[in-house]
Amino acid sequence: MKAETNKYSLWFLAWPIFVELLLQLLLGAVDTLMVSRVSDDAVAVVGLANQIFQAVMILFMTVASGAGILIAQKIGARQQESARTVGIMAVTISGLIGAILSVILYLEAVPLARLFQLEERLIPMAHTYISIVGSGMVLTALTATLSTAIRNTGNTKGPMIVAIGMNVIHVVLNYAWINGALGFPQLGLTGVAISTLVSRLLATCMLLYMFVSIFERKIRWRDLGVFNRKLFSEIIRIGWPLGINMSSWVLSQLAIYSFLATMGAAALAARTYMNTLESICFMLGYSIALSSQIQIAHLFGSGQTQAAYKAGYRGTWIGLGLVGCNSILLLIIGKSFLGFFSSDNVIIELALSCLVLTAILQPGRMINMGFGNALNAIGDTRFNMVISLFSMWGVAAGLSYVLGLHYGWGLAGIYVAMMCDEYLRGILVAIRWRRKKYLRIAEEPKKGIEAVGPTPKVSYTSHP
Repeated sequence: MKAETNKYSLWFLAWPIFVELLLQLLLGAVDTLMVSRVSDDAVAVVGLANQIFQAVMILFMTVASGAGILIAQKIGARQQESARTVGIMAVTISGLIGAILSVILYLEAVPLARLFQLEERLIPMAHTYISIVGSGMVLTALTATLSTAIRNTGNTKGPMIVAIGMNVIHVVLNYAWINGALGFPQLGLTGVAISTLVSRLLATCMLLYMFVSIFERKIRWRDLGVFNRKLFSEIIRIGWPLGINMSSWVLSQLAIYSFLATMGAAALAARTYMNTLESICFMLGYSIALSSQIQIAHLFGSGQTQAAYKAGYRGTWIGLGLVGCNSILLLIIGKSFLGFFSSDNVIIELALSCLVLTAILQPGRMINMGFGNALNAIGDTRFNMVISLFSMWGVAAGLSYVLGLHYGWGLAGIYVAMMCDEYLRGILVAIRWRRKKYLRIAEEPKKGIEAVGPTPKVSYTSHP
């Protein structure tokens, strides 16, 4: 009992996620720096390509996200076999979806690049990068789903270790192929793409090794064909609104990137550099939000609704304090940070013009993420879907066009629009969590059995 208490405490869950995000960020920053040495055009291409990849990832992340929450709930309810079945189905289905996407991205790289109004001179570079990295989307699907399943069993250290190894290998191979070092040929952006494939392949192998032993009963090859219709329905019930929510965000971001593309490669590159800088500010809060979701799902599954309710507030307030401090740090290091990535004064000035807006944006994002993830953890995913469809398109994308293009505010107008979107959704999910609708529904069946006696509970704190 004590071991389980520690396993699902907020601190125990959060610190490996934080370390994983921190090192991914540092290595990702190095990766961006390396790509910038190829050219600022290469950075713009990679930034747009990553938005395309995020868009297609929705198809398998719908299954992975729903399965992750359900795994934590089933383990909380002491239903280990059901959790195991959910994990297996998620991996096999996501892998099949990823394989189909790999073929599509390899064959349709150029039409996709043109769809988002990329400058014609950048199309050959985009074709190279999208076709190579996109052909490995099956590996992306497997790593994402395996990491989610393993993490929601309470083992956040395993995915952390794999992510660190994957990113170190990726940076080393980037260096080798970009510069023609360590006996490798000099391939530029093509080398970056190949490096991405190799590192993801190795990560997939390591995560599969962990996955087969993560549940009480070891997973064997013959188990990969298992399918339980009832459990799959539960995955979809939780997952499809998450998928709509994620697709709404990614597609609205793609629309915003298409607005940026009409502003030129400098605006695209500035936004890509700012994405890296924003990650520094938000990674602590994001790690708290992710770990809080796992904890709340486990508490909810075990019937501890009041503890789950309090955990939603605790995780959000802790994350908000951390993000507030980091917003101040963002303002301090912003100019120096951007100078490492580009010597183009136009790009740097564009990014710096949005620095204060970016710092103001982050607390709103934390409120939205904290309470939004809490709602997802208890299965209240449709509410997030509804407000996302309205706010992301009507506010984030709509205002981006009006302010950024129509009124000529440029990149600053886009940041104002994103800020309004995050704060609006943050307020709405906070109100929803306070009303406890799903928690009250879950408490109803317990009223008829309270006379039998209390159920032993596990106590959760923010530290083990």
